[in-house]
Parts: sequence; C-alpha cells; structure tokens
Amino acid sequence: MNKLLAIDQIFDMEQWTNLQRSLAEVTNMAILTVDYKGVPVTEHSCCHEFCKKVRNDPTLGKFCQKCDSRGGLEAVRINEPYIYQCHFSIVDIAIPIIVNDKYLGAVMAGQVRLPIHKDDSFMEKIFSPANPRIIEEAKENFRQLYNEIPFLSYERMQMIAMMLYFLCNYMVKEAIHKEQIIEMYETVVNRHQEILEEPPGAHYTMESARKMKAALSNVILNSNIENAGCDVPVSTNSIIIKAFDYIYHHKGESPSLKNMAAYCNVSSSYLSRLFTKEVGESYSSFTARLKIEWAKALLESSDAPISEISDELGYSEAGYFIKSFKKYVGVTPAVYRTYCKG
Repeated sequence: MNKLLAIDQIFDMEQWTNLQRSLAEVTNMAILTVDYKGVPVTEHSCCHEFCKKVRNDPTLGKFCQKCDSRGGLEAVRINEPYIYQCHFSIVDIAIPIIVNDKYLGAVMAGQVRLPIHKDDSFMEKIFSPANPRIIEEAKENFRQLYNEIPFLSYERMQMIAMMLYFLCNYMVKEAIHKEQIIEMYETVVNRHQEILEEPPGAHYTMESARKMKAALSNVILNSNIENAGCDVPVSTNSIIIKAFDYIYHHKGESPSLKNMAAYCNVSSSYLSRLFTKEVGESYSSFTARLKIEWAKALLESSDAPISEISDELGYSEAGYFIKSFKKYVGVTPAVYRTYCKG
C-alpha cells in the first residue's frame, strides 16, 4: 500500500477528467484537481473567463496557486471540505484527498460569489497580497468578466462540497481495495514462478503451498495493520533496518534472537546490545510487544476469530496468545474487541 503516493495512482485521470467536467457543468462551479503543492494535475473544468485571465498572468497566477495550496492544507487540517474566499473575494472549496494519512492533493471547486448584501465576514480570505492595489486594478481591467461570475447561496455550496467529499472518499477506498487485490495477485504469481523454477523432482508440493499461503496471509495482515495506523519504526542503523524489514515482512513468524542475529550476520550478543541501544528496549521485549500491537490492530479492523489471529501472528497456541495479550493490555482479546467496537 505504500505505492499509492500520487493522485494519478488513485484516480484514472482520463475518466476523472471527464467526470470532473460533467460535475462542473451540473454544479455551475469550476473544478480543478491539484497535487499537495497546489500544482494542477487536470485541466480546469468550466473555468470562468475572469479566472482564466488572472491565472494566466505571471504574478496573479502565483497568487491563485497559493490559494489552492493553502486551501487544500486547511482542508487536511480540519479533515473535511474547506470553504473560503480567494484574494479576489471569489468563493472556492477545497476537498482533501488523503490516503493512509498522507495528503496527496485536493479537488478545488468554486469560482462563485455569495449573493449581494449577504454577510461574508464569517468566511476566511485565505490569502491577501502585500500590495492590494494589484487586485483592484485587475478587477477594474476585467470588470465585465468579474461581474459574470455566478452567485450561489452558502447552503448550496455546502451541499456541493459534501457531495464531492463523499465522491472522493469513495474513489480513494476503491483504489486502495484494487491495489490490495493486485498486491495479493502479484504475491501468488511470484510464488508460483518460484515453484516453476525449482529443480525437477523437488519436494515442493505441500511446502510450496504452505509458503504461498503464508505470503498471501502476510499481504492481508499488512493491509489490515496499515489501515489501523501501525507504522514501521524508524532507524538509521543498517543492521536494525534489516531486522525490522524481516520482522515486518514475516508477521506470522517469531524469530529468536539467535536466528535474527544469524540472518543479520552478527553475533547474538552484539545484536542484543545494538538493539537495546538503537530501539530503547530488548529484542524479545520489542517483538513481543509488537505482536500485541498487531493483534490489537487486527481485533479493531477485522472480525477474524481469536484463534485465527493467534495463528496468523505465529503464536504456538491460542491460549498462549490470550495470556500474552492480557499481560500487556490488561484484558483478553475478546473483551478488547467488544470494547473497541462498542
């Protein structure tokens, strides 16, 4: 799931551009999709002539990009659509696009005005240039075009904002689900290729099936654990990084300190000292606690039986898993799940 780092990996840009154009026509709003820097990644659907003029201006265009960027960041901060005024007192809406707590960009809708005589003091003007005269001059130069910008009630703006917000969230969830399926498929295909490359007569039938099941289970575990917000610890030491990498890619195993030291090509005593120094706790304490954190994530995000979670995380038996869980958390896995799910 770490592959999803750009908007064009979330949206099919060709289809999204067509949908964006249709939404702009129906809502009577201009719509644009930008990346996390505020840089456009689509054409501006139904952009009004006044905004075309100022966005094409070398100076004024930079102000518009700043508004798009700040609007998107503010939407991320409040985690919902953000309605604001730009430097020309034109109303825009920023709908954040967030994947795995990472802000990728925003859908910007707007280029409308509140009805005349409506109080707009409640709405933030997100950017004002140091020299406001440049704004007034642009308004005067393109007064007729400015007056053609449509009016829309604030209530209507809110309705459109929530519609776009729900639509974007749906598309993000579908993209994540699709990526999970692709990752599972690639895991199985890669393992199948390894089987084909094994020497003739190799006893791989049951063992290969077991390895394929373990690899696929690890993909599913990773998905559930990532969705629950369990992050990989950060280290700059190459040996610790190698150990972390193995632990996180083999969640169904419980490698001993001796086995991990052999994998990292160091002695057990050296790895023990290094791990405590770099991580702040012993290897055995870290791995035991980590298993419990993963178990908590799975209990919160799935309905898998306790025995299945125990098995997937490499515990020798469910009774030992329950005992270990209660030691760290204070309650049994079943009680913890009931509490989390209300």
